[in-house]
Amino acid sequence: MGARHISFTPAKPLLASELNQSTLDAKYAVRGKIPIRADEIRNHIESNPNSHGLPYDRIISANIGNPQQLDQKPLTWYRQVLSLLQYPHILDKVDASVIHELFPKDVIERAKTILGSTGSMGAYSHSQGDSYVRKSVAKFISERDGYPADPQSIFLTGGASAAVQYLLQILSSDKNSGFLIPIPQYPLYTATIALNNAVPIGYFLDEANNWSTNPTQIRQLIHENNAKGINIKALVVINPGNPTGAILTKEDIKNIIDIAAEHGLVLIADEVYQENVFEGEFVSMKRVLSELNEQHPELYSNVQLASLHSTSKGVSGECGQRGGYMELVGFTEEVRQVVFKLASINLCSVVSGQALMELMVNPPKPGQESYEVYHAETSGIHSDLQGRSSSLYAAFNKMEDITCNKPMGAMYLFPRLNFTEESYPKLYKDSDDTGVVVDELYCVELLESTGICCVPGSGFGQVPDTYHLRTTFLPPGTEWIESWANFHKEFVKKYKG
Repeated sequence: MGARHISFTPAKPLLASELNQSTLDAKYAVRGKIPIRADEIRNHIESNPNSHGLPYDRIISANIGNPQQLDQKPLTWYRQVLSLLQYPHILDKVDASVIHELFPKDVIERAKTILGSTGSMGAYSHSQGDSYVRKSVAKFISERDGYPADPQSIFLTGGASAAVQYLLQILSSDKNSGFLIPIPQYPLYTATIALNNAVPIGYFLDEANNWSTNPTQIRQLIHENNAKGINIKALVVINPGNPTGAILTKEDIKNIIDIAAEHGLVLIADEVYQENVFEGEFVSMKRVLSELNEQHPELYSNVQLASLHSTSKGVSGECGQRGGYMELVGFTEEVRQVVFKLASINLCSVVSGQALMELMVNPPKPGQESYEVYHAETSGIHSDLQGRSSSLYAAFNKMEDITCNKPMGAMYLFPRLNFTEESYPKLYKDSDDTGVVVDELYCVELLESTGICCVPGSGFGQVPDTYHLRTTFLPPGTEWIESWANFHKEFVKKYKG
C-alpha cells in the first residue's frame, strides 16, 4: 500500500479568548494562585528531599477544610461498613464466625441493609438518591428539629457543592438574576454565580458584632438592586460561617426568614458545619421556619428553603467521598421536578457517598457494639478541633496588629490584618509596585517563608480597605503555629515604620 499524500495547513489550538467568558470570570481562591504555588513548592521538596534549600520540609495546607489530608483519621464505623459495601463477597463466602471476629454485628447488619436497598455500590441509584438513605436523612432532620421531613423532598448530592450548583443554575433565568451572598463568603458562591452569568450581591457581615447579619442592610440592598432592574432570586446563609466561624442566633435567622417571606426570595441555608460547634448552639433554618409557619402560616407558608449538609465536614472529614444532601421545603412540584431533571442528567450522586451520608445521620446507638469506639473517636476529633481553634485564636491575638473574633464553630479563623498605610508605608508601596493586594502579599510571604498555605481575605470578600486571611485550624500540633508567630514578627519588623 502506497504512502498517503497529506497536504494541509494545521489548525491552531484554542485560545482562552475563544472560551465561554463566564468560565474565565469564575475564581476560586481556596484552590487559586497561592495553593498552586504551594503545590509547586511541595513538588520541589519531594523531588529534592535532601537538597531542597528551604527552611521547612513540608507544606501546611491550611487553605482548605480537608481534614484527612491533615492527618485526621477516618472513623472506624464508616470504613468498616464501607469495606463490606465495596466487597460484599466477604459476607457470602467467608465463614460467619470469622466475619464476626473482623466486624461488629451492627456493622454487618447495616451493610446488609444498605446493600438490600442499593444492590451494589457500582450500580446507579435513583437520580434523587437511594430511597433507604433518603428515609434515614428525613428521620435525622425530623429528630434534630422536632418537625417532620419528607424523604421525597430530599436530594442526595455530590457534597453540598453539587446542590449549590443545581440551585444557582435553575434560578439564574437571565443576566439580571441576582443572589444575595454573605461577605465574607465561601468562593463557591461567587464562582457559580459567575458561571451562570448572574449577579452577586454581597451583604456585609458585622465583624464588630461576631460576624452577625444586618437585616436593615439586606433590605436596603434589595431596594437598590430592584431599582437597577436586578431580579433577586435567592438569599444565601452560611451557618456556622465559612470563613468566619460565627454561629447565627435564632433572632438572626428569624430576621432573614422575614426578608425571604416578604420579598419572595429562595433561602439557601448552607449548614455543612452544624456538627462543628464549640460555643453557643446551632439552630437549623428549617426548625425556625417550621416554628414561624406553625405560628403564622399566613405569612410563612410560601417561604422556599433549601438546606444543605455534607459528609465532608463535622467529625467525618470524608471530603473525597462526596456525600451530601439537600432538603427542599416550600417549593412547588414543578420546580422540584426541574431540580430532579438536573439530578437525572447527572444520573446520580456517588453511591458510596450516599452510603456515608446514611452512616453519618444514623450512627451507632448506645448499647450497640460499635457505639463505644464511635463515641470515643468522634468526641476525640471534636475535642481536638476545639483545642486547636483556641490555640490558634490565642496566637493571633498575641500577634502585633492582628485582631481575630473567637471561632464559635466551623473549621476556620478569619483574622484581620490591621496594616494601615500610615504604619506600613513600605508594605503599601510594595503592594502598589507589584499589583498584589496587601493581604495576598502577606499570604505569599508566609508561604515562601514557612510553608504555611492560607488564603487572603480578598478571595472571600471583605469590607473595602480592610484586610484579612482565612486559615483552617486542622493541622495537628503547635509547631506550625509557632512558626507563623515568628514569621509575623519578622514581617512587622520588615514593613512597619
